[in-house]
Amino acid sequence: MQERSSVKPLPSPLRGQGAGKELAGRAPRKPFLLLIGAITIPLIVLDQATKLFVKAHMALYESIALVPNYLDITYTLNPGAAFSILADAPPWARRAFLLSMSCAAIIVLVVLIARSERVSINSVGFALILAGATGNLIDRATRGGRVIDFVRAHYYDLNYPVFNVADSAITIGVALIILASLFGGDAEPKPNRSSEKVK
Repeated sequence: MQERSSVKPLPSPLRGQGAGKELAGRAPRKPFLLLIGAITIPLIVLDQATKLFVKAHMALYESIALVPNYLDITYTLNPGAAFSILADAPPWARRAFLLSMSCAAIIVLVVLIARSERVSINSVGFALILAGATGNLIDRATRGGRVIDFVRAHYYDLNYPVFNVADSAITIGVALIILASLFGGDAEPKPNRSSEKVK
C-alpha cells in the first residue's frame, strides 16, 4: 500500500503571506503627478490670473494702498534683470539669456521632482520653485521679456522690491529647501530590502 503524505497544505492566511510580501517589495508610487497637480499647476494659474486682473483693472504704475504705509498693490513691469544684471545689454540679448536660464531651471526642477521617492519638504520646495519659474517664464515669453509685479511691501519710504505670486512661490520653495538641509529632517527613507531570508 502506498503511504499517504503527512504534509498538510498551508492554511489560506499563510498562503496569502507570499502575495503580501510581493506587494511590499514593490517600489512605492512616485508623487510626481500629485506635486505637479496639487502645487505647481494651481500656483501657475493663480499667478497668471492675478497678473491679468491687475493689468485689466489698473494703469501702469498705479498704486492702491491695502495697509497704508505697509502694503500696496502697485502695477509695474519688470524687465527681469535682477540687481541690474545685463542692464546695459540689448533687450534681445537680455531676453534670450533670461528665457534660456528659465528653461534650463525648469528642466532641472522637473527631473528633481520626478526622481523624488515621496512627498517631502524638498520635493514640495521644488514644486513651488517650478511654479514660480514657469509663471515668470510665461510673462517673459508673452510680454516682451517683462514680468508683471504688483505686490509692494514697504515701511513708509523704505521699499522692498515689488514682487508677484511667482516670486513668492520661489522664495518659499528656496526657504523650505534651506531649512530641510540645515535641520536634516527630510532624509529620504531607505527602500525596503526584499532580500531578507524567510525563516
